[in-house]
Amino acid sequence: MRTPICGTALLIATLVAVGCSGSEGGTLRPSERAAIADSLKHLVTNTYDLSKPDAVARMMSLYPAEGPVISANSGRATTTRAALQSQVETFWQYVGSNMRSPRWEWTSMNFDVLSPNAAVMTATYQVPHLNAHNMPHTISGAWTAVFVNRGGRWVVIQEHLSDTPPQVAAPAQADTSAHQH
Repeated sequence: MRTPICGTALLIATLVAVGCSGSEGGTLRPSERAAIADSLKHLVTNTYDLSKPDAVARMMSLYPAEGPVISANSGRATTTRAALQSQVETFWQYVGSNMRSPRWEWTSMNFDVLSPNAAVMTATYQVPHLNAHNMPHTISGAWTAVFVNRGGRWVVIQEHLSDTPPQVAAPAQADTSAHQH
């Protein structure tokens, strides 16, 4: 499962975003920052709408077609779009395709708009669904993504994802299944 950035990695991601943003950065009005954050929230929410077809293609649409894409998750880091796409395809083949009636729910979504062309999002999510045995199950985690605006299109150039540890997720799963009876 792909899942976000913490500590030193977040600082590095932020510095990368600032470096990519150019010098026109620091004078955004609060309304402009809010508009960019709202636009990114809408983009991410629509991309992860699991009721729509072609989940892998939609997820990959968040990344640039060219150039490096840094993605850290599950104790590994990749630096190319092709490697990231392979991970997303593998996740969807072995996990996503086995979920029945999945709903991607964003439990928090925080944006730091650094400039007109750079922003960082840290979000948490859960995906309640029925597993292959029709039993309630939930996967969850956190995701930090550095977005840049390239040619009028917001794309993720660096991300870090982390799964919720099983010992933390288990009580939430028990609560979720208890409410579904």
